[in-house]
Amino acid sequence: MGSKSDKGGTGNKGRPGRTRRAVLFGGLGVVTAAAVAGRDELGQAWWLVPGVSKPRKDGELDHAGASWTAASPANWRLADRPADYRVDRIVVHVTQGGFKSSVDAFKNPFHRASAHYIVGQDGHIEQMVRELDVAFHSGNRSMNERSVGIEHVGFVNRPQDFTDAMYEASARLAADVCRRYGIPADRKHFLGHSEVPGADHTDPGRHWDWGRYLRMVNEAGAAGPQKA
Repeated sequence: MGSKSDKGGTGNKGRPGRTRRAVLFGGLGVVTAAAVAGRDELGQAWWLVPGVSKPRKDGELDHAGASWTAASPANWRLADRPADYRVDRIVVHVTQGGFKSSVDAFKNPFHRASAHYIVGQDGHIEQMVRELDVAFHSGNRSMNERSVGIEHVGFVNRPQDFTDAMYEASARLAADVCRRYGIPADRKHFLGHSEVPGADHTDPGRHWDWGRYLRMVNEAGAAGPQKA
């Protein structure tokens, strides 16, 4: 499950997940950088003013096959990805618990962790944080800023928890994320939680079938966008 931290990683300076434009704006200031970028950028730069974010609607979904439950605001950070942080990774998690307990944990402000999505053993997908925003799921600030976190309901030592319906739904979801951000579906860009630098978790564990999963993600990507 998501890690209880949005700290660590490389810090603010030289974050690998920051876009070139975000660094430019951070160094020169909104007005100066917008002028350098040109008139079109100036017209779109209003949301870079501190405290202002891109328009969004409560309950709006990024994935057509999902339902919405909001995670506690204490468990994620407002952002405007991919304009301020480049999204180029997907982190795969296992909840180490049931669906309801996982949803309840992300709704709990004292949990201090969340993921963008939870995928159930029946293939149901619950979105809990917008992809625009930074979910606290990996225990590494830089990785959180550059990634989408997908939880899978079950336990790492129970291979039977990773059902066909779960793999299929998660693959469609991941293919949709890859399509939006131009992420290649390979092991460089898909990480297990245990592979995140500084992680102290073991998920998704040895029973997660990476070969099968990535093959299904690529097949779902080739099939085209999912309809609502």
